[in-house]
Amino acid sequence: MWPIAFMECPPFGYRLGSVAIKWDRNGGNWLPTKRLQILPWTALSDSSKDLQRRTSKQTAVDLNKQKSVQQGGYPFYASDGKLSALCVDSEPKVVKRLLREVKSGSFRDSNISLGLRGRGNNWALGYHGLQTQNDNSLLNRTLDSFRKEVERRDAYCGVILLHSLTGGTGSGLGARLCESIREEFPMGYILSVTVAPHQVGESPLQHYNSLLCLSWLQRYADGVLLFHNDDILRRMQALCGRKINHTTAQQPQISLSDMNTLIASCLAGLMYPVSNLRTRSGVGIGLEPWELLRTVCPMPTTKLLYTSQMNMRGTASWDSMLSSIVRTLPRHSPTGNTYHSTAVLAVARGTRAETFNCSLQPIMMKMKQGYGCVSWNPQALDYWTDPCNIVDLTSSSHSLTICANHSSVSDYIQHVLQKAQTMYDAHAYLHWYWKHGCEEGDFLQAFEILDSVVKEYNAAGDH
Repeated sequence: MWPIAFMECPPFGYRLGSVAIKWDRNGGNWLPTKRLQILPWTALSDSSKDLQRRTSKQTAVDLNKQKSVQQGGYPFYASDGKLSALCVDSEPKVVKRLLREVKSGSFRDSNISLGLRGRGNNWALGYHGLQTQNDNSLLNRTLDSFRKEVERRDAYCGVILLHSLTGGTGSGLGARLCESIREEFPMGYILSVTVAPHQVGESPLQHYNSLLCLSWLQRYADGVLLFHNDDILRRMQALCGRKINHTTAQQPQISLSDMNTLIASCLAGLMYPVSNLRTRSGVGIGLEPWELLRTVCPMPTTKLLYTSQMNMRGTASWDSMLSSIVRTLPRHSPTGNTYHSTAVLAVARGTRAETFNCSLQPIMMKMKQGYGCVSWNPQALDYWTDPCNIVDLTSSSHSLTICANHSSVSDYIQHVLQKAQTMYDAHAYLHWYWKHGCEEGDFLQAFEILDSVVKEYNAAGDH
């Protein structure tokens, strides 16, 4: 069966998965940067029939769980009932809470790889390691565990990496693993779920780290689900009906747990199995991440994805939910240019999901106009539906999650380029990168790659 990435309850409200890599980050970011989880996402095959044979020595709970696995109810578990996740951390203190999952039997002890010390918020240190024999093995141990996890499956489709752009482990080791997995499994997909830091106040090296990590993702990943802390904070403020105070340094009363919940909801809305991609017997086979990439990444040079979601209870119409999402969507760049989308995917969940098809034409037209879909893509719009709303299991709830290849993400790339270029021209902090194996060519190539990404997004729009 295809694996899952285990997410702790504080950072994520759901257990989602694939070959995923997750970092936790101290303070400020929704994921502590130091935790890394990796899991292979593969397709369900006839090996699920083995579940029917192992009944003699198992409890009724185990049998019910296995039956649910066969029916797609536990699509993120391996056939033995364990979460198919790898957790990698450059120091042990962040993953202590995972030991409870190991003791409960839901997580493999061998899938936790720990280093001896942190990576000092330095991409170069995360990418190249500590240059000592003991800690250099962290990368090798991680890849060995990854191979074993892949070998437990009948088919390997790809990997999802969950990480931040700020810290040394999230940006540096994440980039190195993305590169290594691409080289060893060139035919598999790589989907990155990454969190960008607040524009100010997290780390003096965050612009360098973001620059280098994003350039590596552009080279080796097939798609990047980008969540920006500032944007998530604004959305939470809108949901809570409060206004962000821009005039003071004090952050509004939105907790990291609130931000985590929103991000987890978006991922659950996109990646949990949907009716469109289930087999005739109703089994979810784990195609959602890869169909997502095929749908919203029509061009290999533009792969940064923007995700929005609305969840409601009661009788609110799909049209009104779409209108609420469109209202929060960025419309114009700081220079006055209108944003556009090369592709958009909508996922409707809930007991009223069948009514989405009844009003499909006006919804698609509103989505096309609201997201500014380009005219050159004849299949810019797509949709999935499912009667189970995993975002909110209340019987009367329904959710609408929209993932778009939206040109507004280029604004963040430009911001990173400008900040990093200013620091680079002043030779600020560069000695910390030279010290740990980084070269001038790494920076020059990163500037060139991200500059080309901005140009590609500008060129992709209708002119």
